[in-house]
Amino acid sequence: MTRFILEHIGRFVLLMIAVAVLTFTLVSLSPVDPVQANVGQAALLGMSEEKRAALEAYWGVGTPMHERFFSWAADFLRGDWGTSLRYNMPVADVVASRALNSLALMGVAWLVSGVLGFALGVAAALRQGSLLDRFVKGYCFVLAASPTFWVGLLLLMVFSVWLGWFPLGFSVPVGKSAADVTFLDALHHMALPAITLSLVGVANIALHTREKAVDVMGSPYFRFARARGLTAGQAMARHGLRNLALPALTLQFSQIAEIFGGSVLVEEVFSYPGLGQAAVTAGLGGDVALLAAIALVSAALVFAGNLTANLLYGLVDPRMRRSQGGGEQ
Repeated sequence: MTRFILEHIGRFVLLMIAVAVLTFTLVSLSPVDPVQANVGQAALLGMSEEKRAALEAYWGVGTPMHERFFSWAADFLRGDWGTSLRYNMPVADVVASRALNSLALMGVAWLVSGVLGFALGVAAALRQGSLLDRFVKGYCFVLAASPTFWVGLLLLMVFSVWLGWFPLGFSVPVGKSAADVTFLDALHHMALPAITLSLVGVANIALHTREKAVDVMGSPYFRFARARGLTAGQAMARHGLRNLALPALTLQFSQIAEIFGGSVLVEEVFSYPGLGQAAVTAGLGGDVALLAAIALVSAALVFAGNLTANLLYGLVDPRMRRSQGGGEQ
């Protein structure tokens, strides 16, 4: 167990270093001029040389990448995440204010897509060749090939513009103070973005679960259970679901990275103030401190999801628990 913990701590540290270096490298190679992107071309042309030099120094233009990186890393290790030049406030405050919205959105979408995708996959496998099976496969193929932002735009036009069932965007009603916003208000604004992420996320889980369930139904122990008089549903419930648990866990926790990537597009479509929207704003404005913080937070979430899956494997299959602990004693 000590070796298991140390290995994952080492992997986590290496992951954080790699993400930070990659973020700073990509921002340095980007053709975006942060001064022009945040001031505007017209204002920049009429600006004095002294003022422009001061803004370039403020945004770190011309400073070598390695100097900016080591300066930022030293402050980050001391607990100072820096100041967001785009939002003009501490990066930690920006991330904290946006993380709650994003985590709520991604959490709902992750749970709904996992449960619904698993149920649809098992149901389709139990009724191979039926109308239900063809419907599930058709739905999954169409949604798997559909861009997330396109699905979001389609739902926005139908349910917000035409039917008026949901708001056009934002996480709270426009013009309403934070103290007056109720839980139902927040849920109403989050519903359509969460539905968009859930619909897209269901496709891969349902297709993979169906294929695994078909393999289980062709196994000797499943056929033996059927020969004993159990129906297909009873045999799946008693003997098949446990063998589907490991691939289902792998798929479910691997969805965290995909859902986070999809949330960036969904938050832009619905103007939902989350980490994804802040990441786009930081990238377009050259706000490297904010972009690096969001990248590290997202990488930590994905790493935590994979680690949780590894730990849950041991609960489902004791053989994997012994292998994680260094082998059978």
